[in-house]
Amino acid sequence: MPADAAPDTTRDHRRRPHEVRMKKEDHAGIHYKATLMDRDQIRRAVKRIAHEIVERNGGVDGIVVVGIRRRGVPLAQRIAEYIEQNEGQPIPVGALDITLYRDDFQRITRHPHVGKTDIKEDITDKVIVLVDDVLFTGRTIRAALDELIDYGRPRKIQLAVLVDRGHREFPIKADYVGKNVPTSENELVDVQLAEIDGEDEVLLAEKQS
Repeated sequence: MPADAAPDTTRDHRRRPHEVRMKKEDHAGIHYKATLMDRDQIRRAVKRIAHEIVERNGGVDGIVVVGIRRRGVPLAQRIAEYIEQNEGQPIPVGALDITLYRDDFQRITRHPHVGKTDIKEDITDKVIVLVDDVLFTGRTIRAALDELIDYGRPRKIQLAVLVDRGHREFPIKADYVGKNVPTSENELVDVQLAEIDGEDEVLLAEKQS
């Protein structure tokens, strides 16, 4: 992936828990510590990513936005909508389910849920903007790249994520980042989106021993 990820423009990477009004209760060994992004911050980040995609590619010709299920899909749809609003041209949107391409597929469960991959556009010689909610180890993105290649030979693949939390295990870097969040490996970044969860927010949580 190209190395020019957008700088984080939000003021505070890590707010102290007492500075944030938490909405979600602790459960199942998970302690919610802080709100990393609220609805307005998510909206501004997605809007900025949409603008940067157009700017970097010199327009919208040949761009196809593909979201990774689950929360990458509504993010991809939002990005495409912002681009259409600004450029007056509809952007094709696809959805990718990477379950069968995971390197731990045989271990995740005896009866894994396999969602639907829905890419109607011919991606050969197109600029694919792959979208996910959180970039962590890079294993999900690696699986998504493997699957995309089965659908055609894109001219270029770019990566957009709402949150980059570090701890990469593969040499993968996002081209567009909504927010960089330093985390420990024991912490979780929980992205909630209105289309799936009923509200927009990004929460920082921690696994309890």
